[in-house]
Amino acid sequence: MRAPSTALVELLELLRRRLHMEAAWLGRLDGDLLVVQVISGRELPLGLVAGSTVRRDQSLFRHVLAGDLPNLIPDTWSDPRTVSLAPVRELAVRAYAATPVLDADGRTYGLVGCLSRQPQPSLGDRELRLLNLLAGLLTGYVTDLHRMWESRSRIWRRIQAVMEEGSPHMHFQPIIDLRTGRTIAVEALSRFRTYAVPEEVFADAAQVGLGAELELTAVDRALAMLPRLPPDIRLAVNASPSVVTNQLADRFLRTGRPEQLILELTEREYIADDDDDLFAVVERLRSHGVRIALDDVGTGYAGLGVLLCLRPDIIKLDRFIVRDMAVSPAHAAVAAGMSRIADGLGSDVIAEGIEAPADLEAVIGASIGYGQGFLLGSPRADLTGLTQQPDTAFATISAE
Repeated sequence: MRAPSTALVELLELLRRRLHMEAAWLGRLDGDLLVVQVISGRELPLGLVAGSTVRRDQSLFRHVLAGDLPNLIPDTWSDPRTVSLAPVRELAVRAYAATPVLDADGRTYGLVGCLSRQPQPSLGDRELRLLNLLAGLLTGYVTDLHRMWESRSRIWRRIQAVMEEGSPHMHFQPIIDLRTGRTIAVEALSRFRTYAVPEEVFADAAQVGLGAELELTAVDRALAMLPRLPPDIRLAVNASPSVVTNQLADRFLRTGRPEQLILELTEREYIADDDDDLFAVVERLRSHGVRIALDDVGTGYAGLGVLLCLRPDIIKLDRFIVRDMAVSPAHAAVAAGMSRIADGLGSDVIAEGIEAPADLEAVIGASIGYGQGFLLGSPRADLTGLTQQPDTAFATISAE
């Protein structure tokens, strides 16, 4: 079954087209606010997007709810009831149609309606009947919408609380040259007091529109630690493609030490092999010495097309593949194949998730040059000691 929001967009698009309007929307009444929940339109007027709010006392539609205005007016500027209303003049609303939506108990849930910045003289009783029909259909949806809204509100409040408490807190894990045992980089990892799995926080934040803000907060806190690193050790910073294309490059360049940075493109979002905006930012950063890493290759969104287009300096082999290399010929074959692909691209390979001596032995046996994992160094809140040699397990295996 499709999500209610998908079906609603289709219904609203049908309404918009039949009424020849610029936008159709469903809004929920929340105290003194009208909150736009679902919206459809090619060119949305008046800055309307899902999540927009309008104060009830400043809204044209409070008059509709009160019965002071009809549910439909084809030209507000030629109608004496609306021509002098502030919302009409300030927001350039020339035509509207709106009617209340009731929940299953008969209570007013909100409004469904259309807007246009041009008069629509063809609007009449037929269009009003269609609008009322849609409002009746929506009664079956609003209970689910109410639950969705409450769920998103809880998540939003939880993410806001996480950020207000000072999270994310950055921990740093070493990346080791498996030929020498030397730390060549540290990866900045986000940690949260109230979430056990950091990726759950980022997923929740993205769901309620706070994903970019949370990611950029993590980026800024990671970059703040760059001056504490020796100049021969790089700092790897994670970011999703959408954040990279919008606000990341200048942050990297303002450090004054971009040549000491690694940008790890995360698997949180799909990367298209024709994403010219992303590739342009990547090349800009690369021209300043930033090394580009593709994270979780083998299990994430990154396919061979992306590898060929992006040509990352570093390919990070996912822990799912690494952890069974010692016992699974299939996992070992995938790792060996990825190593050959990296050679062809001129990329280095970092094996993630090395947690046992057998993992390390298998990785070294596959001629993978770099490794990361709890065996080689656990994430820690400070940088002290991260540049030291890994423990004796590494020294024993690498000497064999």
